[in-house]
Parts: sequence; C-alpha cells; structure tokens
Amino acid sequence: MKITCFIPFGSENETKATVRELRSSALIAKIFLIGSEKALFDVEGAEWLYTDSMTSGSAIQTIAAQGRSEYMLLYTRHSPLKLSQFALERFVQIAEDTGSGMLYSNYLAVKSGIPEVNPVIDYQEGGLRDDFNFGSLLFYKSEYFKMAAAQVDKGLSRAGLYALRLQLSLIAPIFRIPEYLYTEEESDLRLSGEKIFDYVDPKNRAVQVEMEKVCTSFLKTSGAYLEPTFHPVDFNAESFPVEASVIIPVRNRVRTIEDAIVSVLSQKANFSFNLIIADNYSTDGTTELIEKYAEKDARLIHLIPDRKDLGIGGCWNAAAAHPLCGKFAVQLDSDDLYLDETTLQQVVDAFYREQCAMVVGSYKMVNFALEEIPPGIIDHKEWTPDNGRNNALRINGLGAPRAFYTPVLRCIKVPNVNYGEDYALGLAISRHYQIGRIYDPIYLCRRWDDNSDASLSVEVMNGHNLYKDRIRTIEFLARKAMNKDKNGA
Repeated sequence: MKITCFIPFGSENETKATVRELRSSALIAKIFLIGSEKALFDVEGAEWLYTDSMTSGSAIQTIAAQGRSEYMLLYTRHSPLKLSQFALERFVQIAEDTGSGMLYSNYLAVKSGIPEVNPVIDYQEGGLRDDFNFGSLLFYKSEYFKMAAAQVDKGLSRAGLYALRLQLSLIAPIFRIPEYLYTEEESDLRLSGEKIFDYVDPKNRAVQVEMEKVCTSFLKTSGAYLEPTFHPVDFNAESFPVEASVIIPVRNRVRTIEDAIVSVLSQKANFSFNLIIADNYSTDGTTELIEKYAEKDARLIHLIPDRKDLGIGGCWNAAAAHPLCGKFAVQLDSDDLYLDETTLQQVVDAFYREQCAMVVGSYKMVNFALEEIPPGIIDHKEWTPDNGRNNALRINGLGAPRAFYTPVLRCIKVPNVNYGEDYALGLAISRHYQIGRIYDPIYLCRRWDDNSDASLSVEVMNGHNLYKDRIRTIEFLARKAMNKDKNGA
C-alpha cells in the first residue's frame, strides 16, 4: 500500500463515486474526506478528517500528519474523479524514476458533457504565480510533503497549497507528466477573456494580500528578494524635443484607432507632447485613417517601421528610438482610450513626484460602448512602493497605462513579441528602479470580440502562460545573482 488520498467531500453521489474510483486500485492505503464537519452520510472505504478547507495552512499540516504511506494524493475538486488506465501506477513509477517531490499531469475536462483535452505546462524555477494550473490531481512524495508542510504558516486561510508548493520547490523537483491521466468535470465555462482579470477582482483583495505574504517570504528564503533601495533617475541628463510621447502600436484596428487618436490629441497639459503611432503594415484602412489625422495635426507622427518582422514589442522599440520621441513614453493600446483629458498630465506629474523610471496607472473595464463591466476598476493596489517589485513576480500584469522614462526604455528595450512584452519590461525595470503608481483610474480598457485575448484555446493560453513564467524565471535568476554579487557570496 503506497498512497494515502485526501479529497474534499461534496454531494453524496460525487463523493462516493470518487472514493469507489480510488478504492479500485490496490495502491491505495487510506482515503480521507476533508471537511470542517461531518456530512450527513457515511462513505464506505473512507475516513473523516476534520479540518479547514484544503487551501488553509492548518489543513496542510493536518494532512501532513496523516501521510504515513510513501506517497500522498490530493484531489481538489468535488466532482467525480475518473482515472485513466494504470494512472496511479504511472504516477508512482515516474515519482520513483525522477525523485520528484510533486507530480501532476495533463487531464481531460468534461465541458457540457463533452470531454476535451486539457494539456498543462511545465513548472519551472521562478514559477511564482499563484494561479498556476496543475489540474486537480496533485501527487506527492510524503517525505517531501511533510518537510514542506512544516514551513507553512498555520494561520493561512487561502494560501496554504500555494505556500506548500513554493516550499516544496526548494526541496525537490515539481514534475509534469505529459499524459492524460484522469478526467474531471469543468464547471467554469467562461471564455479566456472573461477569466484573465479574476486575480485583480476587488472582492479577492484579502486573498491577494495573503498570497503576497507567502510569496515575499519565499523570495527571502530563496535569495531573490529585493530590498526597497533603487537606482536614482536624472530627468535632466538628456534633452528631448517634447516632454512626453504617447506610443500606439497598431495593426488592423480601423474600428478603434480613431477613438484612440482623438483621446490623445484631446489631452490638456502644461507641457509639449506628441503621438507616435507605429503602424505595423495595416491592410484594413487603418493606415489611411492615421494619415488623415497626421495631415491635420503635426503632433501625430505616423511611423511605418523599416522591418516587417516586428511584434508589439518591436514596434515599441522603433517608436522609442524615433528622434521625435519625448522624455517620457506613455502607452495606449489601439483598442483603448484615456479616461479624460488629464491622463497625460497625471502620468508626467507622477514621474517627478515619485522620481521613478516607470509609472503605472489604474484602469476601468468597459465594453465597446464604453459602459463599465465587471470587475470594474483595476487599481493593482497590491503594488506598494516597498514591495511592488517583489510581488510583481507573483501576479500576471502590472496595470495600465504604462509609461517609461525614455533613456531607461531605450537601454533595456522591449522583447519583440506580441504578448507579455509589457510585463517583461516592467519586471526588468523594477529590478533596479522604482515604479510609480497612480491608483485612481485614468484609462479605459475596452473589451470586445476582437481583443487579442478574448477567446483563446487552451494551447494558446498555455503558450502565453509559459512565456510569462519563463520571464519570471529569467528575472528570478537575475535577482538571485544580483543579490549574490552584492553580498559577496
């Protein structure tokens, strides 16, 4: 008998179905039902384990105390579990072959009665985001589980599993099995564009604060934590033709680019500014529309890059290198608008007030008609002056609009990709410089069917997440190395 299982109890039928499925394997030693109080039904072949939700610190430690077999399995859903052929044998075999502390696998997700493949991605060093999708079947070497659980704060209410994973990653590898080893019911049928802002929903604020505490503690333990000391910036080091430039990369956005242009040219500021549109060879009438405005207003610079291999990041580099680019480069996506005519002034004022190399604002989610939609205002209050750049390794984005002191932007440069380029740039800048924040909304983020992330397949979402995780890994390793050099280790 090698495996002790822990599952949350749900309805009677669901719970009994999962227990029967697990008991069908000779590898199972015991099955515990996790709950704060006993249900009104008995489940043959399972024992009750009274504790908090599986995500709490106290539950993690209670579970660890019961893991007396060689391996432990946690199933985190209430819906019935269906194992594939010899799935548990496969988990055991690969655990023994690799010496891993935690294993997870691809799975099938049943959506509206139809099973769909749901591949997951490899875990990597620096994979610090708390919404990493491991699936619902988590397999552990008991020895490593217990070692990691001993470091988990019992007072955690929602970050227990997250803390366990981070601590375990310091002890043994976390390994993905690229095989479909189980089937689960998928209850969240929303499109990708409806899910991506869950982590910044204001109702989740208390959870975010707890996750930040856990992540910060891990960074200190692993040597990647950065103290709140920053390189100074000298805003008088160079001269520029204007104080600020708004930069809009665009390709085929004829339905929205005019609104964006008007939003910029309507700004009221006590300094000179211009608008640089990097038109990446549009074919839908966008180019002609930009030209119409450029002929009427000399502040609009219509830039068509020399290269044809540029993504959004490459267009940013081309615009920032333009001789007419101002001291501060301010972002506006071609789908979006500034909230009112004061946005640009507020951004530039923040640079001087906070003596920072980058400013990030707050935005309001709206539909195509500019009507507010859930979750409403995204203010990223998890970013604090002292700990923002550490917590940035955990979250999936930094906010909008984003603005940069141009000499720093020209030095660090933007990755030439179409997704995650802004996040990569923000992390790299925050390694050395302070990032200023504006917590009042100054930007309208418009959600509509043509958004690049509105409805993505699992494979595309996995590619996006894998890239951002790789960016985190790069930054995690760079910060560890910087701290090591600083400390003379």
